Amino acid sequence: MQNIIQNYLSNINWSIEPKQLYEPIGYTLEAGGKRIRPQLVLMGFALFDTDIEKAVSAAAAIEIFHNFTLLHDDVMDNAEMRRNRPTVHKKWNENTAILSGDAMLIKAYQFLEKIEPDKLLKILPLFSETALQVCEGQQYDMNFEQCEKLSEEEYFKMIRLKTAVLLAASLKIGAIIGNASDEAAHWLYEFGIAIGTAFQLRDDYLDVYGDPKVFGKKIGGDILCKKKTFLLVNALKTDNLWLKAELKEILNSTALEDSEKIKRVTEIYNALEIPKLCEAAINDSMETALNCLQKVNSPYSKQPLTDLAEMLTGRKE
Repeated sequence: MQNIIQNYLSNINWSIEPKQLYEPIGYTLEAGGKRIRPQLVLMGFALFDTDIEKAVSAAAAIEIFHNFTLLHDDVMDNAEMRRNRPTVHKKWNENTAILSGDAMLIKAYQFLEKIEPDKLLKILPLFSETALQVCEGQQYDMNFEQCEKLSEEEYFKMIRLKTAVLLAASLKIGAIIGNASDEAAHWLYEFGIAIGTAFQLRDDYLDVYGDPKVFGKKIGGDILCKKKTFLLVNALKTDNLWLKAELKEILNSTALEDSEKIKRVTEIYNALEIPKLCEAAINDSMETALNCLQKVNSPYSKQPLTDLAEMLTGRKE
């Protein structure tokens, strides 16, 4: 399915004027990535129909939308690298990244327009609501950077909006195009929420413990931005007042080098056994996902989705 998506995306012509607008879009999409969200569109469809071409334009729309969010996220985070290449705002400039991202959002809607009209009536409200929820999640993420304390409940609400809803909507959009029942589409959406949660938890983990060469970006960026990841939220809940005070002091320090700050925060995470907590939360989300998938009544095999869920929970990139 990844090849189907890649072939479709590679046939889109971005070498058009004004090149300053479209060239960064082509640059972004050609970088590849895991293509998880468009694969979910096709997998959701494949549970109910075999003519995969019916869902490819929707898969492309989801991938273009997702990459639009990355362009803007990288500007907000001042990220230097994405998929082992300079981010758009570093290669060009911030204004280019913002405007090219805007164009990608509009292009995503144009690719959705290729869906059959009766299906589009159901899909457009879902897509628009999801797009808005992603923005809400990003805003919560930025708001929480300024919070001294955050509950797990608030954290999980944020990652549901920022990450999980797009994976869930991808599956549901594919299912709708494949003529799934409302009940099947519902449980597929809930499966997507659960694997999206596990996916973000793994992302939090890899930002600290991943291999930069495999992960595709620098390690420790979340620590430097004081992002309220699962790891930091749980570290700040510790009853060890000395470690908690040290953690806050390190995060707020302007004297420490970035590498030293990352090293010392990681040492505190290890001392508090935060990685084990994160792995347990990932496993819980995986269990929820598989329970939801069992409730999806479909004529075709659900094994590819089970395999993908397991890959997402154990990934290193």
